Amino acid sequence: MTRLLVSVRSALEAETALRGGAELIDVKEPARGSLGRASEDAIAAVARVVAGRTPVSAALGELKDEPAIPNDPSLAYVKWGLADCFDDWQLRLADAMRRATPRRAVAVAYADWRRARAPKPEEVCSFGIANACGAFLIDTQRKDGSTLLDWLSLDEIAPMRDRCRDAGLPLALAGSLGVAEIEALVPLHPDWIAVRGAACRGSQRGAALDEDKVRHLASLLSSARLIGQVAPIHGTHF
Repeated sequence: MTRLLVSVRSALEAETALRGGAELIDVKEPARGSLGRASEDAIAAVARVVAGRTPVSAALGELKDEPAIPNDPSLAYVKWGLADCFDDWQLRLADAMRRATPRRAVAVAYADWRRARAPKPEEVCSFGIANACGAFLIDTQRKDGSTLLDWLSLDEIAPMRDRCRDAGLPLALAGSLGVAEIEALVPLHPDWIAVRGAACRGSQRGAALDEDKVRHLASLLSSARLIGQVAPIHGTHF
């Protein structure tokens, strides 16, 4: 079933997201980009306040910057962007995954891969399946008002959804998603809808998280499950 992932930048926002109904907490610093890495202190503080109530993932920036793995042992998942990664990205990502163990790595594709100078989403999907990643995430690299669906159509996402389903690889969809985009995407049955801006005041990803907005998004996905739009796929984990 499709669940709600909310990206937070602090322990206070993590509490807000949990009260609103988030089912996975992702730590990032939105001022640093799509997968902007939060400070070690922020990551640790979020993990402490969540205290096992949901899994916690952390964005670690772009793989090309060779970011260090956080020390916090309670993190369940980590992820890197692949902007400006070329022929050797598979080897570099596989090495990062090994260093991240026991945390599971998420394979991240950018829908706007051409302007991000990143691998094609289909290639990253193949990597995620072949390497038994923790999940496959499709996001957008630039946060400029365009959304996932401005870069990939439903017909382009659906075959990757099918491949993930067949392989048992959870699929998460992100990319400046608002209510209209979420309503368009839930019939594809992704395991996770991932948001930041849509859950913030004024729908601005740099603003503070808004509990009522989180609750509205959680209710939207819950209603979709109740009326049978979203069928169970991989269970409860990212």
